[in-house]
Amino acid sequence: MSNFISAVKTFAADENGVTAIEYGLIAALIGVAVAATAKTLGTDLSGVFTSISGKLTAATS
Repeated sequence: MSNFISAVKTFAADENGVTAIEYGLIAALIGVAVAATAKTLGTDLSGVFTSISGKLTAATS
């Protein structure tokens, strides 16, 4: 019985898995932030290039 209690205490004190989960969550949040930024930036750039294209077409006509 004391071996079981000792094993449970050792398992509860082990923080390696917790650290890995924390790093995984941080990486996931960074990925979400990068994806959201890329989507917003892509939409803005599309508008800029459309505007430039329209102005170039008007200037050459």
